[in-house]
Amino acid sequence: MQVCVYCASSGQIHKDYFKATDHLAKEFVKSNISVVFGGGSSGLMGQLADSVIESGGKIKGIMPQFMNEVEWGHRGVSDFVYTQTMHERKAKFLEGTDALVALPGGTGTFEELFEAITLKKLGQFTKPIIILNTRNYYEPFRQLMDRTISEKFMSEEHQALWTIVDEPEEVISAIINTPDWKKGLDDAGKMR
Repeated sequence: MQVCVYCASSGQIHKDYFKATDHLAKEFVKSNISVVFGGGSSGLMGQLADSVIESGGKIKGIMPQFMNEVEWGHRGVSDFVYTQTMHERKAKFLEGTDALVALPGGTGTFEELFEAITLKKLGQFTKPIIILNTRNYYEPFRQLMDRTISEKFMSEEHQALWTIVDEPEEVISAIINTPDWKKGLDDAGKMR
């Protein structure tokens, strides 16, 4: 199984985020899950890579060439794919991926997560999307999405596009237990 992890590059965040990332990385390695990530060496990206490597797991970085040129890449990761653009990078994240996991992060993480949710809603990406809610970080997201549904911008069935869990040890079971998403656009371009 291959899981793509979206997460922060900031190193100025609370230590609980690093602990949760370390724990999750070790859970992935224990379950023989290979990890794909943004390739960075700092913040939760760096912690994720360090923990996977130290535990003997497999990890692949995907990074635009301009980021590599300013040496943002994690030096311990030997499997790297370099892209021309951020858009191309996001597409590569989804290739061969069996699930997406979003850890706390900033605008880049949010943008990747919302694009994946949109693609899933349209039936273009059908894999599990799991959100790790360390320190209740994603509580405002939950509230926003609940309002999106209550205000009829999305239907209630769209709550099944993602799963929110509070602890790292819940992530793998959430991946396994997420039902297949079979919705999307029909041949006439209407939602089915």
